[in-house]
Amino acid sequence: MKNFNGEILFLDRADINTDEIIPAKYLTEITKEALKPYLLEDLKLNSFDPEKDIEGKKAIITKENFGCGSSREHAPWALEMNDINVVIAVNFARIFKQNMFNNGMLAVELGEKTINDLFNTFQGKKTRLTTKFEESLFIFESGEQRMEVPFTISDFDRSLILAGGWVEYADLHY
Repeated sequence: MKNFNGEILFLDRADINTDEIIPAKYLTEITKEALKPYLLEDLKLNSFDPEKDIEGKKAIITKENFGCGSSREHAPWALEMNDINVVIAVNFARIFKQNMFNNGMLAVELGEKTINDLFNTFQGKKTRLTTKFEESLFIFESGEQRMEVPFTISDFDRSLILAGGWVEYADLHY
């Protein structure tokens, strides 16, 4: 199972599409590792610099419709190659979300109020996420501030994560 703990990157925008996650001009790369330096290269967001802001981050918190656009699996791969294995949002584009689980990564939807509370409490601060996967619980911490947030995912998606992704799950079950 992948690591779902670490420092959080806050992306305060809805409708971040797959072209912004990994620009289409890099889709000809033949390894997942080759995508690493281009993650979020084309994302336009005030005060965001991908060359400075991604390093060391292990999770993303964002708004609605993350991963919209094309159905390419390259978007989760680019996240994975940067050691970002968890994305938390109000909601996701359906195919992007399933591609995350298919790669053994965690894509969790939380209510808009909860996402807004997380942004209001932690954005702009060095914030750490601890995921208690078996308990379906996130713990967000920055200094003295702490918030515990339960989450839900389907039993099948949980099985994909525990196996390490779809290929590993299929190897175990078929």
